[in-house]
Amino acid sequence: MKKNRLILVFSFCIALMHCPVSSFAQKENFDIITYSPLTDWSKEVKGTALLFSKIEGSDWCQIILYKNTISNGSLEKDFDQEWKELVIKNYPNISEPVKENPTMFNNWKVLHGTGVWKFKGTPVTTILTTYSGFGACVSIVCNTTNKKFINKYQNFIADISLFNGKKENNPIAGKTNSGPNTPTANKGTFKFSTTNFEDGWTSTVQADWVEVKKANTTVFIHYPKEGTIFPADPEPLTIAAWNILVAPRYSNLTNFKTAYISTYDRPYLGMGSAKENATGKQVYIVLFRQGQSGWLEFVSPDKNSFIQNFKFDPEAIRWDSETDLMKPLAQMTGYNKFAVAESDFNGSWTSDFTGVQQLYHVYTGDYAGMNINQSNEVFEFGAGNSYNWRLLVINGMVGATKYANVKSNGKFSVPNSWQIKFTDIEGKPKLCSAFFSCIKGARLLHLLDAQYPGSGIYTVYGKK
Repeated sequence: MKKNRLILVFSFCIALMHCPVSSFAQKENFDIITYSPLTDWSKEVKGTALLFSKIEGSDWCQIILYKNTISNGSLEKDFDQEWKELVIKNYPNISEPVKENPTMFNNWKVLHGTGVWKFKGTPVTTILTTYSGFGACVSIVCNTTNKKFINKYQNFIADISLFNGKKENNPIAGKTNSGPNTPTANKGTFKFSTTNFEDGWTSTVQADWVEVKKANTTVFIHYPKEGTIFPADPEPLTIAAWNILVAPRYSNLTNFKTAYISTYDRPYLGMGSAKENATGKQVYIVLFRQGQSGWLEFVSPDKNSFIQNFKFDPEAIRWDSETDLMKPLAQMTGYNKFAVAESDFNGSWTSDFTGVQQLYHVYTGDYAGMNINQSNEVFEFGAGNSYNWRLLVINGMVGATKYANVKSNGKFSVPNSWQIKFTDIEGKPKLCSAFFSCIKGARLLHLLDAQYPGSGIYTVYGKK
């Protein structure tokens, strides 16, 4: 009997997308969903969900819209996770979902699944509709005791639209912050969490980014985050990063567009005007990434202010534009930089390097072997400004590699906020230029021989 009921319910879902769409009132926004409101239905926001409900005699229906989350990477994984979190946890003893074939909806992948359960002895049909795309996942749930509400649900979801970076006047994905525009500064155990640069910019460590400010412009140097960097064409990658990094703090996006320049370190740009949820101010936003760097978010009062500060019009960028235009943006990564203090170093800091060369004969093209270079360098800082240092180096052709292991110990000091001095490294004192950069929940130590800076490239150490 249960199986027959499942088949009957499933037939309702099959018909879901084939009924005519009725007319609705003025559209409204919830998270990244634009929908036509259900007249004569109760409406309530509960946390990350918007709930519509209707009671007619002994029959009732709920339609629940959930704010988007980061995609698990595929429609099937997203649906299974949403069924577990939104359905199983809320509706005990529900049957296994009967799934339809996936479809496409405005460039989003869509999957419907249906199950049945009982509420106070009354059979309830639950339909989960999950949308997956652009690095995000969106779900809508319908619970009903009568098939007459299936048509209403069909009309409702057939009339929605989801923000995908291409439509204007759509809300931006993400959650709204109820507090200040940025999280509380993430000082942790380090002495310096603010840097005042001579050119007027000020950097402050925050929980999810480094905030860099000057006058009316703010730049967010975003920490690496899952779902924001993956192999993709420029537009879908930029949209996915926008939805995850930028969107949670804004609404009412207009004039959104993406752009890129076709070079080896291809710069990606996303831009548009929106309202800051925390302040209600209208701002102009540019999201930027180039090469192997992370994402940077530039927030200005308007486009003209951005152009004045960074000397180009982002909306004029095309695939063949000059990459030199991006230098003022790319240089902002250098503001993820904070001073050092003696109290910051306690513990073990390591740096590892591996380089491999595959060798071939110039004239014959035959394989000539592989050359490998590896190193592991460790600083262990202890009480009383003591340290132990060791370096292991392995290099040579595979099968005939050589190694060297050197170590020393002594005392360190911090002559100023941007240098550290060691009494003995390889038999002599060593002075290094030093600073910290930030990632989520941690810092990276950058050291460079102050006497022989060479290329100026710092060695980067992470704390164990």
